[in-house]
Amino acid sequence: MITTDFAPGSPCWLDLGTPDVRAAAAFYSAVLGWEYQPMGEGEDMEGGMFRKDGKIVGGLGKLTEEGARSAWMIYYSVTDADVTTQAVERAGGTVRVAPTDLGEWGRMAQYSDPLGGQFAVWQPGTDQGVELVDQPGSLSWTELYTSDATAAKEFYGGVFGWRFSDMDLPGGGGTYSLVTPAGLPEDRMQGGLMELPEEHLGLAGGRPYWHPVFHVTDCDAAVAKVTGNGGSVQMGPEDVEGVGRLAVCLDPSKADFVVLTPARS
Repeated sequence: MITTDFAPGSPCWLDLGTPDVRAAAAFYSAVLGWEYQPMGEGEDMEGGMFRKDGKIVGGLGKLTEEGARSAWMIYYSVTDADVTTQAVERAGGTVRVAPTDLGEWGRMAQYSDPLGGQFAVWQPGTDQGVELVDQPGSLSWTELYTSDATAAKEFYGGVFGWRFSDMDLPGGGGTYSLVTPAGLPEDRMQGGLMELPEEHLGLAGGRPYWHPVFHVTDCDAAVAKVTGNGGSVQMGPEDVEGVGRLAVCLDPSKADFVVLTPARS
């Protein structure tokens, strides 16, 4: 369960880098019912905020990094971005963007894990992060696909202090590792990681990648909106016992995300 108290090591922000800001804004507005608030004025849309019911649920920006794919970046809350950077480097990760001050709002940094999976951290100032989670149209889970689950658990456990618990997937589908922030009970699980062969990680050229899971009230209806607005579906919709009905989707620029209608408790 993701909450907005943003304990250290928990997801607190996400933003999408895309080659076409206007098209992405229209797509997610149609699929998730978001409102897009551009930053600045004029026709050249470089970025802004997504809102759901007036509350910020994520950001959107122009993809400027040469050779980068369109993707969601997930940020995890930390008390000290410099200390986290040192932990990343000790654990064999790479610093992509060194800790950077963003005025009074806070500090951010971006990294790659040892196998190339990209993630980011946020050291809050006046801005803690998104304003709505675990509700329809907002972030409810984070997920890593990696070619080496053991190495991923060692790395992220060392950096964030996460605890992991493994469960068998139905139908012999492998093992799924659930992530709980340090010092919090298991009902605060915030995500998971799953090992896949490199050939199944084609979106990132064989490298690991994180993606967000968005809560929706009707998975099938959300999938219809995905495909009806230029997106596509990699898997599903399908029912997963104890989890709910979900589908792995791509937006028109091939950024991946999941829509999930949670199982009734």
